[in-house]
Amino acid sequence: MVVVTGQGRASRDPDEAMSSSEAEDEFQEPATPTATQAGEALPLLPQQFPEVVPLNVGGTHFTTRLSTLRRYEDTMLAAMFSGRHYIPTDAEGRYFIDRDGTYFGDILNFLRSGDLPPRERVRSVYKEAQYYSIGPLLDYLEDVQPLKGEKVRQAFLGLMPYYKDHLERIIEIAKLRAMQRKARFAKLKVCVFKEEMPITPYECPHFNSLRFERSESETKLFEHHCEVDVSFGPWEAVADVYDLLHCIVTDLSDRGITVDHQCIGVCDKHLINHYYCKRPIYEFKITWW
Repeated sequence: MVVVTGQGRASRDPDEAMSSSEAEDEFQEPATPTATQAGEALPLLPQQFPEVVPLNVGGTHFTTRLSTLRRYEDTMLAAMFSGRHYIPTDAEGRYFIDRDGTYFGDILNFLRSGDLPPRERVRSVYKEAQYYSIGPLLDYLEDVQPLKGEKVRQAFLGLMPYYKDHLERIIEIAKLRAMQRKARFAKLKVCVFKEEMPITPYECPHFNSLRFERSESETKLFEHHCEVDVSFGPWEAVADVYDLLHCIVTDLSDRGITVDHQCIGVCDKHLINHYYCKRPIYEFKITWW
């Protein structure tokens, strides 16, 4: 005799026999719960979308065709509105995307007709295109200003592998000095030099030949560290010292740091005979508030 008990279920009569098939039925795995059974479970997939789709992107409302959202199949938007994923709706029935909608209109305009954003919004739209994985838009934006110019700039900065580390050092030194002095700003010395070998009035006419004719032991005589906080260089490119200074100031400014700089002279360290360093020294002033 087999007795099966359960909540809200009467016990079997002791005299009632249960067949093997009935016993199997009693212990079958329950079916996958439906949305009603699960209470808070998501609606069953696939999700159906109307031809005209109302959107709520971070509180900004848009309306577009379903075919526009699916224009490029390898994008996040095409995947979201493929029917394979559940998208919540707001109180008005708009499909909700939890993303800042400031530049979503530019995304839609490209999907609709291939329009590109104006130059002042290119960087911001590029970030949104990265989020939504819109490859064709990324390719177009990378080929226009200012992103195209940024590629060239990064190629130049790639000649200095410690460039980003030096920027961090400038920020850290300036912060510590300002905090120690309880001051609004901090100053530090930065050396920016393009040529590895020293330049003096005596050396300039023969600089190229001297640079390659020196032996390794002679070259070491010219090696030294200028008495500065941070030093950038040397590098071999057409871009000069002023180009690198522009990059430094631009990248610090992009991080919200106010910086002024001026040349305060050159390194006068005596190396050997009539040779002196002569690398330019700049004073950077970082203002914190």
